[in-house]
Amino acid sequence: MSTKPWKELQYGKLAVKVFESDVELGRAAAMAAAKTVNSLLPQKEPVNLLFSTGASQFKFMDGLKEQAIPWDKIAGFHLDEYVGIPKDHPASFWLWLTTRVVNPFQPKVFHFIDGSASDVEAECRRYAKLIQENPIDLGFIGIGENGHVAFNDPPVADFNDPLMVKIIEPDEACRQQQVGEGWFPNVDAVPKQAITLTVPAIMACKEIISVVPDARKANAVRDALEGPITTACPASILRTHPKATLFLDKDSASKLAALA
Repeated sequence: MSTKPWKELQYGKLAVKVFESDVELGRAAAMAAAKTVNSLLPQKEPVNLLFSTGASQFKFMDGLKEQAIPWDKIAGFHLDEYVGIPKDHPASFWLWLTTRVVNPFQPKVFHFIDGSASDVEAECRRYAKLIQENPIDLGFIGIGENGHVAFNDPPVADFNDPLMVKIIEPDEACRQQQVGEGWFPNVDAVPKQAITLTVPAIMACKEIISVVPDARKANAVRDALEGPITTACPASILRTHPKATLFLDKDSASKLAALA
């Protein structure tokens, strides 16, 4: 199977690679991740990786299984988590990461956000201090159907946020996406609050690989790449990152004017 892009585009500083399928996309993104990790290891250890979750990352996780990455030299970090959700809930990002990263890859350490902490504000401060002391080398950042990055939905995203980690209320579109992906039976079941790394915390990643397959992301991709850089589409800020690559498939890229 080819990992050569079907099309390559550039939007601002953001390199965009479009692949024939989500499987090719996942494999190519994983190869890029492995290349970065292995280039960094002679210089530092551990290499700090920040993980997104959700259905859009499944093929990327499959691709990582094929790569020669020394996971015992990797420290993993958690991008966001629901507030008050049990760790064994099927929609828990803690469970997602444990099942798809910690158990199969066995990194040296994985630093989780505790969404069930008794003092959520204190948990935000703890995690902010942790990532400030351990700068992220490579972030795997998805894009939501409403253009969000992490839980930075349009109503709460702040490109100049003074915080690194904060509590937010997911907007209706974000909550509906969680239902659409099958994580919850209905919108009312989606937790009303979440802990998230903020936009500045994400942009502080030294490198970003963004994996965004699926036609349901096509509107968000178009707005992120062809619209203004604005919190109305938080992912648009990725166009200003000095070292970021967006991996798309034909479906998620289907509404780009450059491919019309």
